[in-house]
Formats: sequence, structure tokens, C-alpha cells
Amino acid sequence: MRFMCVGDSMTIGRAGDFTWRYRLWQHLEAAHDGPYALVGPRTTLHDTDTGTPVSTAYAVPGFPAEARRHLAGWGEGWLHMAPVIAETVAAHRADVLLVSLGLIDLGFYTDSEQTALNARAFLSAARTANPHIRCVLLPVIPNIRAESDAPFAAECARFNELLAKTVADLDEPMSPLLLASRPPGYDIHTDTYDGTHPGPSGEHRLAAAYADAMHQAWGLGRPYVPAGPAADRSLIPSPSASPVRASARPAVRTG
Repeated sequence: MRFMCVGDSMTIGRAGDFTWRYRLWQHLEAAHDGPYALVGPRTTLHDTDTGTPVSTAYAVPGFPAEARRHLAGWGEGWLHMAPVIAETVAAHRADVLLVSLGLIDLGFYTDSEQTALNARAFLSAARTANPHIRCVLLPVIPNIRAESDAPFAAECARFNELLAKTVADLDEPMSPLLLASRPPGYDIHTDTYDGTHPGPSGEHRLAAAYADAMHQAWGLGRPYVPAGPAADRSLIPSPSASPVRASARPAVRTG
């Protein structure tokens, strides 16, 4: 099984971060049932000093180079990933996409309607490269801006409705789509270092959202259990809520 993490700044991470990708790798090492790989064209973190994705300064040197692979970028969203996902899936033979996108789109590039159309384009393009691709999508977690910007908060909520509808509309047995639950208890004031980007507890919660969704819906691996120092174990959330299965066809407001 070949997993590709696709995302924005919350996924690529900055110099000095562990990243939720590292937390997920630890989980897969302990829990995956068979051979697996984390794949993608990039391996680096965002360097905040230069504003470029060139850093290799992960918080832990034991994160193997081959497990650092991803398709994520600081300031990149559905708008940027949709045009490149087909060639990337084909080149790296991805089986499962773990996607966290949308916040940057809504904050700087596109409204909820266009962002949802870009998400649909992304999923369709991924299937041209692998008709059996599986995708787990995380809803947008509104950041600190949403607390003081009501229109932005409304756009985040509207996009999440549209993303649920997209998953329901496009899901098919040959290429299943899964909408993960927002991590239970995720608090931008304690799980991030700036109201947007995850700190250690947030990284664990995000990794758990993907791991638990895949286990509950597809029987992959087992429920998320933190790995690493004992201090990290106190950061783990309570068990995740069940993911939204596309086949359940959740009711979504369309007007």
C-alpha cells in the first residue's frame, strides 16, 4: 500500500516540526498489516527564514528520508494541486491519498463554490492516473481568522458542506472516497502554535483522524495509538468519531 500525504502548510510543516506525517509514519510502522510506503515528489519542510521549501530540519532525525515523501506546500491548495495530481499519482504509483486542503484556498484564492469545483477536478484527475485510487479527505478546520472574520467562517462551513457532497457524489466501489471526521477535541488554541499550524498535540490528532478513518471504514491497520516518548502519550485525543462513509449519502444543503 502506497500512501501519499497531500496538503498545504499544515502538512508540509516548517523547519523544526515533527509534522503529522511523522506521527502517521510511526503509527504505520507499528500498525500496518502489510508492506507500505509513504510516497511523493517532495521530502522537505518549509524554511520560514527563506520562504522556500528547502529545510531538512525535522524535529527528530530518526524520520527516515524515504518516509518523508509527500506532496504538500506552504501556501498551496486545491487550486495548485489539481493540475499536478494526475502526473504525481502516476509517477509515484500512489494507492491512497491522504488530503488536507482548502483553508489556504478559502483564505486567499477562491470562494467555497470554486474551491469545491477544484476539489472535484483534483479527484477526477487522480482517477485518470489510477482508477482504483482511494482518498481520505479531511474537512477544513477553521483557523483563528474565523473567530473574527464571520464571512470567512461561513465560507469554511459552506465548503465543508460541499466537500461532503463531493465525497457522496463521486464515491464508487472501484475508487472509494472517505471524509474523515474533524479530530475530536481539536482546539486551535492548544493544538496549534499560532492558531493555524499544528503543534505536537495537533499533529497526533491529525494523524489519528486519518488512521482511525482508514481502520474504521476499510479495515486498514488498527486504531491510532501514539508512538514515541511517554510525554507524547498525554497528547492523544479520545477515540475518533466514525468517518462519514460516502455510501451513507449525508444530507447536504445545496442552496
